[in-house]
Amino acid sequence: MAKRTVIEINEDLCNGCGLCAEGCPEGALQIIEGKARLVGESLCDGLGACIGECPQGAISRIEREAEAYDERRVIENIIPKGMATIVAHLKHLHHHGQESWYRQALAILAEKGISVPEEVRSLSTSSDHAVSDESKEEKHRATGIFKERGPSVYRQGTTSIPADTRGNEQGEIRTGCPGLQARGWKGPSTAVPSLSEKGDTPVFPEAQGLSFSYASRLEQWPIQLHLINPRAPYFQGSSLLIAASCTAFACGAFHPALLAGKKLVIACPKLDANKEVYVDKIAALIDESQVAHITVAIMEVPCCGGLSVLVQQALSRTKRKVPVSTVVIGIQDGSLTWR
Repeated sequence: MAKRTVIEINEDLCNGCGLCAEGCPEGALQIIEGKARLVGESLCDGLGACIGECPQGAISRIEREAEAYDERRVIENIIPKGMATIVAHLKHLHHHGQESWYRQALAILAEKGISVPEEVRSLSTSSDHAVSDESKEEKHRATGIFKERGPSVYRQGTTSIPADTRGNEQGEIRTGCPGLQARGWKGPSTAVPSLSEKGDTPVFPEAQGLSFSYASRLEQWPIQLHLINPRAPYFQGSSLLIAASCTAFACGAFHPALLAGKKLVIACPKLDANKEVYVDKIAALIDESQVAHITVAIMEVPCCGGLSVLVQQALSRTKRKVPVSTVVIGIQDGSLTWR
């Protein structure tokens, strides 16, 4: 068996509430003897939508040897559960940019003579701007930002509510993992701090009783390529920086020289699992979010060039072609060499 990403359950934290099993249309999770169990490795796509459903923080993603994900087995497993479960699974794949699995699922359903609603069949050519209210609710649940009003948020069986999900003064309550909440904002206009005469020690305004933070050029969240929604509205028509995970640490000028004015996704072409997912998501960013330009930032080490290969693989699948620039960052001095 090859290594890939699957979910792992901390039984000490799990309270058996069942929210994760309800939020996994693929049927990979079941509640057995009061604890959530991964009952089918080949049913787990490793995307981690169930993580945002767990109020106890008991679910995480790990890379280990596991059976390959099997879309056909998943479809055969969920067909008896009815059309609502089939639709939830298809929307889940689409939301996470898994176009290969999405198309494979549609083909398997057609092979079995099962017709799905038009709103689902047309997802591959639609954007998040055109989805229905029901579709938006499903998307928000998948990303962990679904909001409900009123005192009851968790379904029956939940025994505790984490502190960060309690209601605000408007009675609005967020559920799921806050780290998966998609959000965008305008870049800062804050100036960088001045330097001392020695030229190497920032003069912190805090010493003068002032508050200060270094100016970040980040304009959206999340940024990890496994976690982003390639159809999020802030990607529309943007300039995109696809950066290897180490680059921001090696390049002191990363924010002003590379990130300013761009949307960001990061990935490690050497260590990350399920890189086929990356190809699908980059292709969706090009064709559906219609990014205007891509900058690929990599380190000078040979293995980092795999990130450029993933971008080229995505471009080979897309209808649109966009200009791609590559910048190589030096290990010792953080120098920038453009290709």
